[in-house]
Amino acid sequence: MATSLPSDMSFQDPFIQSGYSDVIAQAVDKFNAGSNGTITLRTNRKPGDYDYAAFFANAGGLVSRQDQTSTSDVAGTKLTQSDMISVKVNRKIGPVEWARSAFLKPGLDQDAIRVAAGEQAARDVLADMLNNSIRAGRAALDNNAGSTYTIGSDGTLTTAGLVSGLALMGDQSQRVSAWVMHSKPFFDLVGHQIDPANNGDITANTIVVSGMPGSLGRPIIVTDSDSLIVNAGSGSAATTDYYTLGLTPGGLMVEDTEEEYILLDEVSGKEQILMRMQGEFGYNLGLKGFQWDVSNGGKNPTDSAVGTGSNWDKVYNDDKDLAGIVIQSR
Repeated sequence: MATSLPSDMSFQDPFIQSGYSDVIAQAVDKFNAGSNGTITLRTNRKPGDYDYAAFFANAGGLVSRQDQTSTSDVAGTKLTQSDMISVKVNRKIGPVEWARSAFLKPGLDQDAIRVAAGEQAARDVLADMLNNSIRAGRAALDNNAGSTYTIGSDGTLTTAGLVSGLALMGDQSQRVSAWVMHSKPFFDLVGHQIDPANNGDITANTIVVSGMPGSLGRPIIVTDSDSLIVNAGSGSAATTDYYTLGLTPGGLMVEDTEEEYILLDEVSGKEQILMRMQGEFGYNLGLKGFQWDVSNGGKNPTDSAVGTGSNWDKVYNDDKDLAGIVIQSR
């Protein structure tokens, strides 16, 4: 008679789920508040591969001079709608395997191991969400000429570079609420500002004492994300460009749209009993003022496709209403 054993069963492990939820909750708080509201991460379960949010396009020219000497017919101005479209990316976790004895020999508790595995998976989930949202923002803004400032002569990031980037927003520059940059341009900026030859002793001393560079009154989010780097060429012609984002509130949007599903199996039939963890989840990426190009970009895009500017179509007419600006430096 065949007998079902625990090794035949597959189940959602409660300890895995507990660790996952705890770390993600902490990350959400840091993500939203730490970015001054410019990178939002929220949970909103949604089916399908895309999410459409309709809005009324700015018709423009609704106000004009009235000719009080005429009673002629006047052509109407119609209101039209367009869509901001976010795209879903599906992800897997693992599988990860370990021998049961590998943790029992050093006296480690199985429950603690499961919590640790869940926490590690949660950190990787968050990193993937952050990097892909930054990748999308950098690509879309860099593909829009009115949102991009390039520091000349292959220069590094300076205070003047930040000012020139903000100038792209004109009278709406106050909308830029946070900077997102790689540590390389961050330390270029610090090095520039503490040099008295550039900014004077008073500014330099203030920077050193405060421990932060002058950021024009906006917080700086420093992350060594490969999404902020673009390499080109090879050999002596190789170049590395760094991109600093100046984001507006709600500029980058990440929605946890498919509930994570994580399994822990006991695998028998081997020399040792193995433990295997595997999971899957999905989230949507969206950018303020842009829509994902469904025809060109397609479903469940690769990281490369997310980072291709032509896959993000501008749907807001005014560049000042977009997710922000981008500054390119070396």
